[in-house]
Amino acid sequence: MKKILFVLLFVQLKSIAQKADYWQQYLHYSIEVSLNDKEKSITGFEKIVYTNNSPETLDFIWFHIYPNAYKNKNTALFQQLENDKERKKESVKYGYIDGLSFSVDGKAAKTKPHKDHIDIIKLILPEPLMPGKSITIATPFKVYLPSYFSRSGYADNEFMICQWYPKPAVYDKDGWHEMPYLDMGEFYSEYATYNVSITVPADYIVAATGNMLTTHEKEMYKKLGTANVANKLESPQLYKPLNNNATKTLVYHQDSVPDFAWFADKDFVIQYDTLQLNSGKIIDVFTYYHNKRKTVWNNSIDFVKDATKAYSNWIGEYAYSIVQAVEGPKNNASGGMEYPTITLITSPDADSKILDAVIAHEVGHNWFMSMLGSNERKHAWLDEGLNSYYEFRYEAEKYRANFMLGNFIPKKYKELSADEFLDNVYKVFQNFFPLNEIIDKPSDEFATSTAYGITSYIKAAIWMHAIEKAIGKEMVDKAFQLYFSKWKFKHPQPNDLQAAFEQVTGKKFNKTFLLLKQEGAINFR
Repeated sequence: MKKILFVLLFVQLKSIAQKADYWQQYLHYSIEVSLNDKEKSITGFEKIVYTNNSPETLDFIWFHIYPNAYKNKNTALFQQLENDKERKKESVKYGYIDGLSFSVDGKAAKTKPHKDHIDIIKLILPEPLMPGKSITIATPFKVYLPSYFSRSGYADNEFMICQWYPKPAVYDKDGWHEMPYLDMGEFYSEYATYNVSITVPADYIVAATGNMLTTHEKEMYKKLGTANVANKLESPQLYKPLNNNATKTLVYHQDSVPDFAWFADKDFVIQYDTLQLNSGKIIDVFTYYHNKRKTVWNNSIDFVKDATKAYSNWIGEYAYSIVQAVEGPKNNASGGMEYPTITLITSPDADSKILDAVIAHEVGHNWFMSMLGSNERKHAWLDEGLNSYYEFRYEAEKYRANFMLGNFIPKKYKELSADEFLDNVYKVFQNFFPLNEIIDKPSDEFATSTAYGITSYIKAAIWMHAIEKAIGKEMVDKAFQLYFSKWKFKHPQPNDLQAAFEQVTGKKFNKTFLLLKQEGAINFR
C-alpha cells in the first residue's frame, strides 16, 4: 500500500513540476498618447508594470522601438525590402521615435543601443529584478509617422498607428527574443493588460484594440452604427463631434492581448451590431470604412460576424468582448494586417466575396496570433498556415470559392460539396504552386515574399488538409479545440500542437508533422 501511495505521490509531483516548467512574463501598460494630424506625429507617455515570472534574475530588458525601423534605408526593414526582387520599390517619407527617457521605479535608467539594429535598445535596470517581483518602467516618447507602408503610418488623412510605443521583447525559456521589425515576418509579444488614453482632434473617429470606456462617444458610435446597418444601401449617417472642443480624449482597456493598435480618420462610416455565440455570450461588432458610393463594405458587419462565429465553433469561443474591422489604404503587399480585437483591411479593389475572405482571414488571427501567441517570426506557419486552413474551409462552405485561386476555379467545382470542392482546390495548389521549402522555416530566412507566402500560408494549409484526410475533419477540430483550451493566452510551440493531435488521436506523429517536404506525406509510427 505504501508503495502504491509513493508511486501516486511521485506521479502527482512530477505532473506539478512539469506544469511549473512553463512560465511567461506579464505586463500592464498605461499609455497616454495624442495625435498631431498636421505634423503627422504622436506624443506619448507610458508606464509599464513588468512582472518577472521567470526563474531568472534580470539585469536588463530588451525593448523594441519599432518606429525606428522606418528611419532610414539601412534598417533591417528597408534592407529586406531592397533584397526582395519581387517587391515593388516605393518612395516613402521616413519616420522615427524620439524623446525617450526611461526610469525604473522612479530612478533614472540608462539604455544601450543594439549593435546592429536601431529599432532595438537595452534598458539597464538600476537594480536586479528578482523572480516573482515587479518593477514600473516609464518613459515619454514622440513618434514622427512615416507615410503609410508596411503596416504603419499615414495616407489620405487616415492614420494607422501600429508598432508605435516602446515595447519589451519577449523573455521565455529560450531567452530574449529581441528582433528588428520586418515586413516579411511578424511578431512575438508578451501578453499584457492595456489602459490607453488617446487624444485626437474632435472630428476624428477612432477604432482601437479593446473596449472604449468613454461612454458618450461609444454610445454615439453604436447609435450611428446601428442605423447604418439597418439602412445599408442608403446614404450613411455620419459622425459629428459631440461638442465644440478642439480635441477629445478616448479611453480604452483590454486584458490578455499581445499588442495594441489604433486607427483614426474623419471619413469613417461606422457599422455596429452584436453577435451571440453558442454559449450565450454577446460581443460587440464594429466595422469602420470609407464613405464611398456602392462600397462592398456595406456588408462588412455580416462578414465579421460570420467569421467570428465560424472560428468560435471550430476552434474555441472568441474570448474578447469586441471584434472589429477597419478599411485602410491599399497595401503594398497584403490584403490586411491583424491586431488584437481589430484588423486593418487593405483591399480597396476587392469584390464582396474577396472582402469576406480577407476579413475572415484577418479576424481568424484573433485565434492564431492574439489568443494563441506563438512566435510568428520563428514559426510563421503556426500562425498563417493554420489560419489559412480554416479560412479556406470558411470560403468553401459559404461560397465554393477560394481567395488565392480567384477566378481560376472551374465552374464544375461549384456544384460539389464543400469537402469535395476543397479536395480539388488543394489538388490545384499542389499541381501549380512551387512547394520546395520546408514549412517550419523562420520567416526572415525566406529569400522572397512569394516563397514565404506560398510556404507559410498555402503549403502549411495543404499539410493540414492532408492530416484531415488521414484522421478526419472532426478529429482535426477536436485537436485544435484541445490545443486552444490548453494554450489560450500563452506562447505555444509546434510540439504543443503535435501533443494535442497525439492526445486526441492516440497516435504518434513522426517528424513530418513539422517538416512536410512531400505533399500528403503524413505518416504515423
